[in-house]
Amino acid sequence: MSGHNHMKLSFASRSENEAFARIAVAAFVSQLDPTMEQLDEIKTVVSEAVTNAIIHGYNGSVEGIVTVEAEIDGDTVLISIGDQGKGIEDLELARQPLFTSRPELERSGMGFTIMENFMDEFDVVSSEKSGTSLRMKKRIESKKALFN
Repeated sequence: MSGHNHMKLSFASRSENEAFARIAVAAFVSQLDPTMEQLDEIKTVVSEAVTNAIIHGYNGSVEGIVTVEAEIDGDTVLISIGDQGKGIEDLELARQPLFTSRPELERSGMGFTIMENFMDEFDVVSSEKSGTSLRMKKRIESKKALFN
């Protein structure tokens, strides 16, 4: 499959919308015919990013907006997830495995590590009081290509 396609979602920073975002992106990416492992990795990454926006960006407030964009360019998917929340105070520290700013919520501190490992490219930009934006890229080698 070649070509270019894109989608954009914006929704309230409510935890119940995490599943909506995960399923919507998975359905969009499915047109590339990914393997189940690739699809599971993408769903996990979206889930982690949206959950981080809700819990950390907006401190669980339902007043915020989370934006999810996905773009297909040939065999590559680019996923951007952002919020306009409080931002990350120390981005370098936040990217360290096992670091969490919300230990009282029993968070594992592995979100960024998981996202980095499941995607081919991963970038995060954050400004205090302006929010956080994640950009991730993954090449999808379709199941059809594996059997030809």
